[in-house]
Amino acid sequence: MRICIFGAGAIGGFLAHGLAGVEGIELSVVARGAHLAAMRENGLTLERDGHRTTVSITASDDPRELGEQDYVVIALKAHQAWESAGLMAPLLGSRTAVVTCQNGVPWWYFHKLDGPHEGHHLDSVDQDGRQWNLIGPERAIGCVVYPATSIIAPGVIRHTYGDKFSLGEPDGHRSARATHLAAAIDAGGLKAPVLHDIRSEIWLKLWGNLCFNPLSALTRATLDVVATDPGTRTLARAMMMEAHEIATRLGAHFRVDVERRIDGAARVGAHRTSMLQDLEAGRAMEIDALVTAVQEMGRITGVETPFIDAVLALVQQLGRTQGLYEGPAAPA
Repeated sequence: MRICIFGAGAIGGFLAHGLAGVEGIELSVVARGAHLAAMRENGLTLERDGHRTTVSITASDDPRELGEQDYVVIALKAHQAWESAGLMAPLLGSRTAVVTCQNGVPWWYFHKLDGPHEGHHLDSVDQDGRQWNLIGPERAIGCVVYPATSIIAPGVIRHTYGDKFSLGEPDGHRSARATHLAAAIDAGGLKAPVLHDIRSEIWLKLWGNLCFNPLSALTRATLDVVATDPGTRTLARAMMMEAHEIATRLGAHFRVDVERRIDGAARVGAHRTSMLQDLEAGRAMEIDALVTAVQEMGRITGVETPFIDAVLALVQQLGRTQGLYEGPAAPA
């Protein structure tokens, strides 16, 4: 089984470290810069519970060196995945599956979705249908990522918590390609349940990211504060209820209610959300996959989203003034 992880950063590197020792897997990663150089020279190191382990790994910045794969796991942020779609061609054979590990709404969301919107393209996450056309929705396997990891030095990844990578086919069936990949991930000491409804799992994680990420970036507050302060909690809940209506109209289901979801976020503690971390580090802010796409889906389903619209407009403007966002303006 040939597996290439495209983007061996914090999450991709964590997954690669687990898969590196699994018998029968020919593993490679696509990376760049100092992180790539360190992996080539010293291997890939994982720090967990104060202990470090290092594995040797095939790493390149040129997919042409790696050839066709059985699986390509895209572990980039959504905007980076869109930018990189054209570079993946050398990895894609006629039977290659592409696993999307991005947070937020995936570009293939409407592929094989029962209902009147089947086949719709989301401009907010796949402008000009770039990924839809260059990769192909028939290759897609959805993935919801739960581990918390970070790069603490080139070639060194720290694992904080979590080990689950939930997988699922867009049409909901338990395919051989999904179960074979799940078995490989499980053999690497991680968890990869294959779900019949991956979209509902996407929404459950997105439900929090949609509101907590932009509100934390706008206020510079950590997750526990945003989820417990009366004002920001009320605003987060309003955004989540708009999203709940959109998701429900598209056939998704929520296994927890909104108050429980917010309380769960509060229990995480003084966590700086990914959008706040990007803002503070001067990195591009991942606004479109987490927020703009939900607004677009509201337009598609006929759900009004005044709270999402207002917060989106504010965080987009924040991103522009800081030079960290170049996406479209929110519609009037």
